[in-house]
Amino acid sequence: MTNTEKQQITEQLRQYLNRYDGSIERAANSLKGISKSYVRLIVDGNYEGISDEKLRTVAVQVGYRSQEWNLVSTRDYKRISLLLADAQMNAGVFAMTGNAGSGKTVAINQYASENAQVYVLQCNEYWNRKYFLKELLQAMGRDHAGLSVSEMMLKIVEELKRLSNPLIIMDEADKLTDKVLYFFITLYNQLEDHCGIVMAATDHLDKRLKSGLNYNKKGYQEIYSRIGRRCIELKGVGETDIMQVCMANGVDSKSLIKEIIKDSQGDLRRVKRKIHAIRAMERQQAMDIEEQEADIAIKQLVNHD
Repeated sequence: MTNTEKQQITEQLRQYLNRYDGSIERAANSLKGISKSYVRLIVDGNYEGISDEKLRTVAVQVGYRSQEWNLVSTRDYKRISLLLADAQMNAGVFAMTGNAGSGKTVAINQYASENAQVYVLQCNEYWNRKYFLKELLQAMGRDHAGLSVSEMMLKIVEELKRLSNPLIIMDEADKLTDKVLYFFITLYNQLEDHCGIVMAATDHLDKRLKSGLNYNKKGYQEIYSRIGRRCIELKGVGETDIMQVCMANGVDSKSLIKEIIKDSQGDLRRVKRKIHAIRAMERQQAMDIEEQEADIAIKQLVNHD
């Protein structure tokens, strides 16, 4: 790892500390596999004894990107940012849904990186209630070792009530089991008017909630009521969005942009892959030209001799 990359990771880590009011202890608690002493050393620019593997572990968790990629404020990116800001300032509670690849997670993580007291959970199917609370405490930078489910819930509620304008974002919330999803009700009941709570997911969440209502499943009426009896549907990726992403990342050929739009299927992940493929092809072509020019120069030199 180069010194420049290390310095960039250090700067990203310093920005990450702002989420926790500059607390190295809380920031370290929020990072998996990283101790407080490691965080302090990296922040101080002291890399002696810190392996590249450790630095990469920190880099991934604090949002550092080694690849050159420019973010673009797509229409959904702007809307998500406004919705999250409103939820944080006014303790708002809602669910928003959008297609996979529409940029929800990117917009959420970027908002979290720029605002303190924002705790993002990347939800998974295998989470049980204890794991959900452990992940939330870790995101908050708080120790969870040895605590029971009830003790963790009490600690979370007490902590969030002490903070000014905290926000919990449950990304990919549709992956949570019903038992874990019920914690949304508990969090809402105990944190109403104190903390914003946002669920983000694909439209599967909306379908799941409506299906639960139809079958009168336990807890679904309460969940649906607390999010305002609807999911906020995002607009999705439009052609203008894709064109802006292409141009911001070095693809300005009209024919290539049309090709990318046609291939994208409204998925920004596909757009990113296509742009990387085009860049790689252009680099290879440039290398081929250099090699050809070098061969010509050598032949001319040999013939001259």
